[in-house]
Amino acid sequence: MTAHTALAAPATDFSASAPADKSIGQLQQVFAFHDAMPTGVTVSETGRIFVNFPRWGDDVPFTVAEIRDGKVQAWPNTQINKEDPQDPAKGLISVQSVVADGQGRVWLLDTAAPGFAAPKPGGAKLVAVDLASNKVVKALVFPANVILPSTYVNDMRFDFRHGKEGTVYVTDSSVSGPGAIIVMDIATGKATRRLSGAKSTSVDPSFIPVVEGQAVMATGADGKKKAPAVASDGIALSPDGQTLYFSPLSSRHLYSVPTSLLRDTSVSEKALDAAVQDLGEKGASDGLEADASGAVYATDYEHNGIRKRLADGTWQTIVHDPRVLWPDTLSIGPDGYLYFTANQLHRQAGFQGGKDLRQKPYSLLRVKINAAPAPTR
Repeated sequence: MTAHTALAAPATDFSASAPADKSIGQLQQVFAFHDAMPTGVTVSETGRIFVNFPRWGDDVPFTVAEIRDGKVQAWPNTQINKEDPQDPAKGLISVQSVVADGQGRVWLLDTAAPGFAAPKPGGAKLVAVDLASNKVVKALVFPANVILPSTYVNDMRFDFRHGKEGTVYVTDSSVSGPGAIIVMDIATGKATRRLSGAKSTSVDPSFIPVVEGQAVMATGADGKKKAPAVASDGIALSPDGQTLYFSPLSSRHLYSVPTSLLRDTSVSEKALDAAVQDLGEKGASDGLEADASGAVYATDYEHNGIRKRLADGTWQTIVHDPRVLWPDTLSIGPDGYLYFTANQLHRQAGFQGGKDLRQKPYSLLRVKINAAPAPTR
């Protein structure tokens, strides 16, 4: 006898009404970017919105802008957004982050490292712009002792409860050297590198990010495929200023450390490293933020989302949406919304075999969280 195999019914196109992944969070698009790719965003205490565009290869006529009257406009002016070849400390070279300090100013973090090149000597700096006058009121060049040839200053948080004019914490998210937390006294400009090369600020060597179902890999100088290696990146400060949260971009772990130990130069690196807490996995993050109640928010770029860490240490997903393609920077506005950029960073040519797969527009999005930003004073 001949054996017969039963066949399933003829194949048809998969129904669009089949069960599918569900989105989480009611997203609103605040702005659509049709030109350069943004990274940072900050919302001031008066509701003004500022963004920045690092010089990574896109045509970037200005590296800092305000979204005003439905347009992206150079801020604080066009002239300061141009590099001064005679003095790297003057013009903005390539700004990676903008942060409103809650005290009437927005600070601009200039890497002085376009395209992730070595920072131009004397160019890596913090520039404070007064919101009332739209004029620069302070500029702090990072001292040479904290800027290595591999340094890429990435994000910052401010605390005006310590120091004559306050303290700023900055992540060094180097792609080729040690990560670190840079602690700077705003009054004097003196700064120290803390946790330089520590596990908590370093790339997880086993980390391979997967975004849109594909491993994100770059081609190294030797021609081999490698996962992106980006050190300490996201940073957030607790509302009482006592705890700093941070994470490498190339890791899924969240770390914390007492700020009193970071500021105290008599505390050895060994003792400081021992005081760091590994708070476990949160997903892979680019940006972090904290609110006034002590909750910590983290982008989750592998899962097109944003997660929230509650006071008891548990996590919940507040955004999950296929349109959230590489959520980057977070900022809490005075309106109770969490603002964030989605910039398709993983679709850049460097991660896609030389083909730029980004599709414009990039987005500035927001989701209601009914929370206030963590105070800085």
